Amino acid sequence: MQPDEFRRIGHEVIDWIADYRERLGDLPVRSRVEPGWVRSQLSALPERGEGFDGLLADLDRVVVPGTTHWQHPGFYAYFPSNASLPSVLGDLLSSGLGVQGMLWSTSPACTEVEQHLMDELVGAMGLPESFVGGGVIQDTASSAALVAMLAALHRKSGKWRRSGVDGDETVYVSSQTHSSIERAARMAGLGEEAVRSIGVSPEALSMDVAELARQVQSDVDNGRRPVLVCATIGTTGTGAVDPVREIAEVCARHGIWLHVDAAWAGPAALCPEQRHLFDGLELADSFCANAHKWMLTAFDLSLFWTAHPDVLVDALTILPEYLRNSATESGAVVDYRDWQIPLGRRFRALKLWSVLRWYGLEGVRAHLRGHVELAGLLESWVAADENWELVVPRSLSLVTIAHRAGDDATREAMDTVNAEGSAFLTHTVVNGRFAIRVAIGAEATREHHVRVMWDALRAV
Repeated sequence: MQPDEFRRIGHEVIDWIADYRERLGDLPVRSRVEPGWVRSQLSALPERGEGFDGLLADLDRVVVPGTTHWQHPGFYAYFPSNASLPSVLGDLLSSGLGVQGMLWSTSPACTEVEQHLMDELVGAMGLPESFVGGGVIQDTASSAALVAMLAALHRKSGKWRRSGVDGDETVYVSSQTHSSIERAARMAGLGEEAVRSIGVSPEALSMDVAELARQVQSDVDNGRRPVLVCATIGTTGTGAVDPVREIAEVCARHGIWLHVDAAWAGPAALCPEQRHLFDGLELADSFCANAHKWMLTAFDLSLFWTAHPDVLVDALTILPEYLRNSATESGAVVDYRDWQIPLGRRFRALKLWSVLRWYGLEGVRAHLRGHVELAGLLESWVAADENWELVVPRSLSLVTIAHRAGDDATREAMDTVNAEGSAFLTHTVVNGRFAIRVAIGAEATREHHVRVMWDALRAV
């Protein structure tokens, strides 16, 4: 493909994306195809190359019907995945440059734009100064959790790099912590038996610090080595917020790495009125927030900071001869290959840079505040309804509700709305009770979309 062909076909591709986004609200949110349908529609790979016309036609014929539309204004499931169009263009620019930014020397701009963005966001989000110089873009919060765990293991035992784990390490989560922490423990070689699940308060569903302290002390008394505690700001189920400051005090007494997972709620720190949720963060060893959830940036892009980049780099550095270069040996540059699981890395920062340049911090704050306001409105509608109730207090833009008649009525309402197609909702279980999560976060969602969803729930 020559540049002139790329220019012509590129216009067609951009037109297709723009047309798709314009008609998105008219499509059912969830795909209605049966398992295997998409594959049954695909032909064998061509022996001879062909143009893009057929591919674009197959997008309309096969891909769109087989897609759950995460950018739909009626998408309230899981958490949002904001692929704003400026970030789509930033992703295109990254792919167009086609750099591999494993080392500073392989693309200085790839490294230094990322460093600049991560340090600028420390101030914009009110994060602790200890994170300046310790920021890196991971692909997901799962990878952020794993690198935090590896750094924690390395800090706990300097021999970890040479001989691995001893088998007496322990990791602490709450019953509401995301499963990625347990998965990270498996991947780090600790095994799921190393993971301690701490209870939560019955109302707020936040980690019980007294139980954490007892469990840690018990493990120490029995010759175990506590390595990491994960505190969450905005749990997946209900948006619960763990008491970071109190948890940090337990960690400090035993030399435990404190990782704070704010994958969904983290971008809210851009709004000064929400920073009380992040109390105690200056005591954390690491912190992550996903820009690809609620910060208008196309998947995948997770923001990760550590107050101890030296520990992280020392844990992960391997320098074969073929990667040696004068810039690295000078000590004047950062090589982000040592800050992550894979060796190679894309120029992800261009996606985020495109978003921040287009919207500005003010525009991103307006995006976040608009969803919090819509969630507050839904909360008021639920409070005024005789058949529905809040299961837990609203958390930012997440509202967790249930029908007063019981689990069957709640499930039936959710399934009916999902089948109708104008909205997509998912559930959680709170203290044994089936509940619907309404996670408001799609860029295109407005009050009338939330009203349509709420009226559909009430009509069942």
